[in-house]
Order: sequence, then C-alpha cells, then structure tokens
Amino acid sequence: MNTKQPNAMISLLIISIIAISTSAILAKWTNASPSVLSMYRLWFTCFWMLPFVLKRKTELKALEKKEYKSFALGGLMLAIHFILWYGSLVFTSVASSTIILALQPLVAMILGFFVFKERTSMTSKICMIIAIIGVFLIGFGDIGLSMTAFKGDILSFLSVIAAVLYLMVGQTTVKNTSHWVYSFFVFAFSALFLTIYNIITFDNFFDYQSTDWLIFIASAIIPSLAHIINNYLLNYVNATTISMSILGEPVGASILAFFLLQEMLSSFQLVGGTIVIVSVALYLYQQQKETIALKMEANNSSSA
Repeated sequence: MNTKQPNAMISLLIISIIAISTSAILAKWTNASPSVLSMYRLWFTCFWMLPFVLKRKTELKALEKKEYKSFALGGLMLAIHFILWYGSLVFTSVASSTIILALQPLVAMILGFFVFKERTSMTSKICMIIAIIGVFLIGFGDIGLSMTAFKGDILSFLSVIAAVLYLMVGQTTVKNTSHWVYSFFVFAFSALFLTIYNIITFDNFFDYQSTDWLIFIASAIIPSLAHIINNYLLNYVNATTISMSILGEPVGASILAFFLLQEMLSSFQLVGGTIVIVSVALYLYQQQKETIALKMEANNSSSA
C-alpha cells in the first residue's frame, strides 16, 4: 500500500466495500423482476459510461468482428449471472446469497483447471474443500428454514459459475481493449439480451413507481462506484489487496441487511460464512505467494 497516503487508501477501500454491498439491498427494495432490474441497471450504466467510451475513437475504429463476438458472448454470460443472482435474492437472504457469491475465485480455479489446464497447488485445493464445507453449512441451515431459501442458494451458486465464465471470456479480449470499451460493449450486449428476454416473457417494462426508477439508477451508479475505486486503487495497492477487500461484500451486505431489512443471521450462516470468507482469503493469499515465487524464479533465470 502507498505509505504516503495509507489513511486515504484505507478510506477508499471502505467506501468501495460499502458501495458494492448496496447491490443486494437495492435489489430487495424493488418489486421489479430480476431480469428487468438487471436490464435497467446495465442500460443506465451504459448511459453514464458513454462519454468516456466516445473519447476513445481510435480504439473504437480498430475493433474487429472477433472482438464483437467476444463482447456478445461475455454479455450473454453476464446477463445470465444477473438474472440468477438477483433471482436468488427473491428466495434467500442477503447474507446467504452474498457469501456464496464470494466463492468466485475458487470456482474460477476449478474452471481454470478444466478449461485452461491451469495447475493448482495442494493448499489451494484444501482451501476449496473447506469453502465448500462452509457453503454446505449455509445450505443446510437454509433447508431448515425452507426449501425456498435453499433454492435461492442454488441460484446464487449458479450465478457464480456464470460470472466466472463471463470473466474467462474477457481474459483474452480485455488485453486488446481498454477497460472502458470492453465493459461498455459487454454491458450493452448484456442489456440487449435482457431486453429481448423481457419482451419474450412479456415482463413489465414501464409500470413502476418512482422509487423503483430511483433504485434502477442507483444500481447503475453506486455498485459501479466500487469498480471505479478498485481500478483507481490498483495504482497504489496490489490486486490481492483489492481481491481481499471484495470479500468484505458479504460482511457489509449482511450488516446493511440487518439494519435496513431486519434480516437476522442464523448460526449456520455465521459459521458457514466465516469458513467461506476465511478459506477464500487464504486461497487469494496463497495465489499471491505463488505469483511472487514465479516472478522471482523468472528473474533469477533471466539474470543467470
């Protein structure tokens, strides 16, 4: 972390965690369906991103057909992710949904092994197993509440898989385009797919109260603020610090849900959630150690 302004960096990290934690709360406050909420969140996000994207005229002209195909595929995965995750919040609590969402790094590890044949250390595998135990505890506790809550847990886990696939699509494309251009087109394609889906399902497009429209706009601005802050902080702190801070979302969201939605944490959620967050944190720490070791090995080889 930058030693000149440690307090400022910490403050921005806290603001980022609070901003991303509002996503689930805002979803609980609207009567719109998951697909409509997702659609408007993405369209409004595209709207405020447009001026920043239009400044990159040279980059926009250089885009090729293959990149638009990647944008479309990434947009489809993102649309599925949002429908599933916002859908999970209809059935289960904010705590359960966001804790399961924190499994994303571990799910990425599993898919990376099968898709890209990426090697995984024994420590990482142990972290994965421990995290799965934590998720099972949450699921077991939610089954005790109702099968509806367990259904929400399943939807949240499926949304994690969709999110990881979305990120995997972007692994190669984002190297050739800026963050602004990639994000804009993926969001636009995702919003388009969701619009088509809502038309096919005859969902309600316009008959909403003013509070719902404010929630649509807030969902496009406040959680997105976290991503902007995190991108800015990469100039001052390493990526692992950012990843660790993202694990604050289940904690922040659960606290907000307690005060704003009166959602109480069960003992299973407390124990299972702690297990998941700690195991994912250990996994990210192990990944950072392995990355540093590989860089040192590469440097030693080049200097030999």
